[in-house]
Amino acid sequence: MMLTRHCYTLRLAVLIIAGAITASAQPVQPQASVPNIAFTVSMLKPHTHMLEVEVRVKRGAGVEAPPAEVLVMPVWTPGSYLIREFEGHVQGFVALDANGGALQWEKINKNSWRVVTNGSRDWRATYSVYANELTVRTNQLNSDHAFWNNAALLMYLEGFLNSPSTLQILAPQPWKVATGLPPAPGPKNTFRAENFDILYDSPVEVSSFKTLSFDVKGVPHRIVIDGEGNYDPERMRRDVQKIVEASIELMGREIPYKDYTFILHLRASTGGGLEHLNSTALGFRRFNFKPESGYRSFLSLVAHEFYHLWNVKRIRPDALGPFDYTKENYTKLLWVAEGITSYYQDIILRRAGLITDKEFLAAAASSFQGLQKIPGRKVQSAEESSFDSWIKYYRQDENSVNSQVDYYDKGAIIGLLLDLEIRKLSKGTKSLDDVMRHLYNEFYKKDRNYTPADFQKVSELMAGASLEDFFAKYVRGREELDYNASLVAAGLRLDTTGTTAAQKPVEKAHLGADLVQEGDRLVVSRVYAGSPAYEQGLNTGDQIVALDNRRVTKEFFDARLAEKKPGDLANLTRFRFDDLSSLPLRLGGTIDTPYRVVAVDSPAPEQRQVYQSWLGVAFTK
Repeated sequence: MMLTRHCYTLRLAVLIIAGAITASAQPVQPQASVPNIAFTVSMLKPHTHMLEVEVRVKRGAGVEAPPAEVLVMPVWTPGSYLIREFEGHVQGFVALDANGGALQWEKINKNSWRVVTNGSRDWRATYSVYANELTVRTNQLNSDHAFWNNAALLMYLEGFLNSPSTLQILAPQPWKVATGLPPAPGPKNTFRAENFDILYDSPVEVSSFKTLSFDVKGVPHRIVIDGEGNYDPERMRRDVQKIVEASIELMGREIPYKDYTFILHLRASTGGGLEHLNSTALGFRRFNFKPESGYRSFLSLVAHEFYHLWNVKRIRPDALGPFDYTKENYTKLLWVAEGITSYYQDIILRRAGLITDKEFLAAAASSFQGLQKIPGRKVQSAEESSFDSWIKYYRQDENSVNSQVDYYDKGAIIGLLLDLEIRKLSKGTKSLDDVMRHLYNEFYKKDRNYTPADFQKVSELMAGASLEDFFAKYVRGREELDYNASLVAAGLRLDTTGTTAAQKPVEKAHLGADLVQEGDRLVVSRVYAGSPAYEQGLNTGDQIVALDNRRVTKEFFDARLAEKKPGDLANLTRFRFDDLSSLPLRLGGTIDTPYRVVAVDSPAPEQRQVYQSWLGVAFTK
């Protein structure tokens, strides 16, 4: 297995010696009784979507085996913070001894199977997993390909999460196998994991995929592509290599893996990514590589997931590794793990020369404006959003905009502002880059997870000053972000009017609700807290029949609303459930022009220097 994981394994060994508990909260077995655990995954009938799994548990002669053992299916997969109940797809469980005789078993809770082995040193279990959901965190098998996350497919032997295992994949011809796991001696397509955290961190693609390859500093990288799309393969290979090189440069030029695999699924409707130690799974819409804005979003996805190999997979927040796969693993640091990774995805594109400094600043201004439109920013802090991800982030509803803030989006903005604060306080000698490198060297390499207090302390170490006010207000607190207080370090300011000094901002009529056309019905999909619609009684789910006694479609409604002024009445006719009623609604006002990050008047030399060291180009207005 990868040399970079040796210290991680040593830590687990120390935990065993100390009599600590495993991530599943079960007693660790004596080292002498650790069994050989071997999985075989087959796809006998791909069109049925059934992945067939055999797990074999074998101990050497003279080793005493317990009278019963428990197999456990994880209920979530790291990187996707929601209980997903993978055990719900398991069927046909059978337990057998070495001679094929049936063993008694019972299901003792939602995701655990207790097998009465009668002390057998060699036994096995087989089961099937229904796999027909293609996301980066689930499983799919059909006539075209197979993709799975091992956490969503393979059970572990209770008490032995730290044990090594092998995985043999019986792939139909002419399909090939791609995974980040290293090959093991034995039959074709057999791989080895030195513990279950690594096994579960290595997704698998089995298909007739295409491969794009490149090396960085002698280390092999490959892009495994399943599906067709309007991408340029040579451009993709070249630009992904630039992302890899820029990321490695950012983190100190050390490559902490022996090889890296990008698994890319191209479909008509898919998206997202999930990070792993030496691989990532990506989904992208097959024809979204054009226009250029679509291709740029693909590069952002690649940069985000690749940077995770440091931030999260090695620089580990307090609760994120070793994992408990049976319940939630709470942390207040997803704003760092995901949000700062989102910040760095654009920094990496800039340093790789794939976007300009002006494009970077335009994207930042857009993200600022997006956050300011979310009422939930005043209700939930970045730390609270992180902690509550298990119950809120993946369970959005019509009120989420009013009750939540996205730890990706706000975390990225906090990362940008914190970077500039550190540069300002250190007089340009340090940056957030130094924070991340310090965490890598002093926490990952010393096999420590970091806490919220650790992150603040390291940030203050680099700044050379206290950042208590910043963290109290913007990370733990819910105060409005002071963009200009940080942007000024680079000679910049945020313009929210979209006008020049000689122009007066134009205020437009404001309703404060999102409407969608559903067939011939115009329906309220979201109402923003504090808006005229919210305060005067418009509800999500209301069907708008007419505006000022005229039947409406969304196009008609938007056009008529644009003709009104702040303070005007909008007489709405609506259905709420099956009841027709009228709602006279007094419109508010808003200045709805694009935010811009622009240069301050007469930037000082030190501001120009910060700008250049930050974005890698000379300051220009």
